[in-house]
Amino acid sequence: MNRIVGSHDILLVTLDTLRFDVAAELAEAGRIPNLARHLPAGRWEKRHAPGSFTYASHQAIFAGFLPTPAEPGRHPRLFAADFAGSETTADGTYVYDTPDLVSGLAEAGYRTACVGGVGFFNKQGALGSVLPGLFEESHWEPDFGVASPTSFESQVARAEEIAARTAPEQPLFLFVNVSALHQPNWFHLPGASRADGDSRATHAAALEYVDRHIGRLFTAMSSRRPCLAIVCSDHGTAYGDDGWSGHRIGHESVWTVPYAHFLLEEGATR
Repeated sequence: MNRIVGSHDILLVTLDTLRFDVAAELAEAGRIPNLARHLPAGRWEKRHAPGSFTYASHQAIFAGFLPTPAEPGRHPRLFAADFAGSETTADGTYVYDTPDLVSGLAEAGYRTACVGGVGFFNKQGALGSVLPGLFEESHWEPDFGVASPTSFESQVARAEEIAARTAPEQPLFLFVNVSALHQPNWFHLPGASRADGDSRATHAAALEYVDRHIGRLFTAMSSRRPCLAIVCSDHGTAYGDDGWSGHRIGHESVWTVPYAHFLLEEGATR
């Protein structure tokens, strides 16, 4: 990471509530081609979420604790605060002397920007202002939120605007919290109605919706210089699995999440 920070733009995308099993099935079935083309070997890596709901997980992620590989071992981290005794800070880890990754990258010269999605990023109260408050600039509108059927298109349009106006000589760290996967998501499945409710199938349809538009985000973030893209879920969610529904619970559908990071060459196209 020490060769990346400073020379590359950095994009961090959290696909809020996306389950690992649904993401893996859609990649294998060819239903998310625009994401799959960038995944190593076309597959998501299975990881454990650092928290079971958005606020807890993002506090950990912004502290440098991205989802952990779901297999035994000591897994070096990409980013870490200078912290005595850390066993996952390795030679390739980018170490910063600030409390969190966002301010660490700002200190390294990055413009830091947040495009929020779910309620913990809506800036409508003290709690909803904590996470976006880490960034130099933050954006949230109702059109970015969970109730909008076109949320991701609106978020991508704002990301394109941020990338276009950031000074060319300054690297950009852009964070996007994608709300489309979060409940309610029934409106992403053709023919479904509110009465049908949310389900594993509507969750999958929401990921297909995101896939149709994510190429624009990758194009924008690779338009200025090469870009490191990190795309993952913050936690999953249960749809009646073993009798469980929702998240903030300790169920396999919540703790296992998809993860990938990859480089976008400058001028990468959709």
